[in-house]
Amino acid sequence: MKIIHAFASAALALMAASPAMAEFRLHSPDIANGEPIKAEQYWNNFGCTGDNVRPALSWDGAPEGTKSYAVTVYDKDAPTGSGFWHWVIYNIPASITSIASDAIPKGAVEGNTDVGQPGYLGPCPPVGRKHSYTYTVHALDTDKLDAPEGATAPLTGFYIHQHSIGQATINVTAGPRS
Repeated sequence: MKIIHAFASAALALMAASPAMAEFRLHSPDIANGEPIKAEQYWNNFGCTGDNVRPALSWDGAPEGTKSYAVTVYDKDAPTGSGFWHWVIYNIPASITSIASDAIPKGAVEGNTDVGQPGYLGPCPPVGRKHSYTYTVHALDTDKLDAPEGATAPLTGFYIHQHSIGQATINVTAGPRS
């Protein structure tokens, strides 16, 4: 009995001495997991009449070894056969843990979206259809991605996934619109 007590005490002491693993989490005051986006967050193109307002994002609990971040917005339901990339931003320094709705962190690079241009494109599902959009922050094991200038969003996504050591997401919906 003394041996069991000694082992149990030692195990508890080790657990108390080791830091708890933090959960990598993405937060936003503007969007909520599983909820529809607001009218002003819709894109202002392709028949949508929103203001293309990007949600503010923040994150915490990044894995040890994080050297930079990337953030992506992806619509897996887009009728393209390969989804649709609405935003790709990378080379966000590890010291930055938030992105304001109206600013890009210094040193960060906005990659091309699926319309072939950098920038943010708010959700805009086809008429009569509801789509799911995934906002993801990727913790990366490199200071800078070597994605070529002008790379497509899927190619930049390839570079991101080669260096990703953790991800946190918020999934939202948009539509159906009439």
